[in-house]
Amino acid sequence: MAEQQHVKPLAPAAFRDEEEALSTQLNLRKRRYVQCCGCISALSLILAVVVLVLFFTLFRIHDPKIKINSVTIQRLELINGSLRNDVNVTLLADVSVTNPNVATFKFSNSTTLIYYGGRVIGEAIHLQGQAKARRTLLRNVTVELDPEKIEAVPSFRSDLNSGAFSISSYSTISGRVKILKIVKKRVVVRLNCTTTYRISGRQFVGESCRPELDF
Repeated sequence: MAEQQHVKPLAPAAFRDEEEALSTQLNLRKRRYVQCCGCISALSLILAVVVLVLFFTLFRIHDPKIKINSVTIQRLELINGSLRNDVNVTLLADVSVTNPNVATFKFSNSTTLIYYGGRVIGEAIHLQGQAKARRTLLRNVTVELDPEKIEAVPSFRSDLNSGAFSISSYSTISGRVKILKIVKKRVVVRLNCTTTYRISGRQFVGESCRPELDF
């Protein structure tokens, strides 16, 4: 009987030890769970910040730019105060397309229209191409001008007597910039230019261009 009375009190103590061990283990698991959630939240926040920084810097798509570097006219010949109708007047333009993005700017066939006196006197189609990342693509554009359409403009005689023609051009390039197949942007670049051609010097002066963008 004495041995039985001596053994019985040990059972509650062992139970308490087991309960404390279980509680400690649960607290440890909770602490690890909280730490794990905190690490995941911190990594998610860092990843979100990195994505935002890349989106507004490296992945931000900038607008391509078109520039007409020089324009010349060939075969503009006068006979007795009139243009020769047996040959077309040729307008040559040196055009550059600058792509400031980190991805290639691919564009489809584009057009350039030449106006004189509010009328279209010539049209050219540029074949599709691409401007590589952060590079400038140079192209020569040739436009055949119709002498009959030029002479049909009401102000032709007065402009001929003054020795200067006011000519305008309208160019359109439609393309797309795609970065890592994630960020895509369709861009339509339009360029309106006006200039004056002086017959005596056979050169263009006072060129003014205004770009337009459409997304």
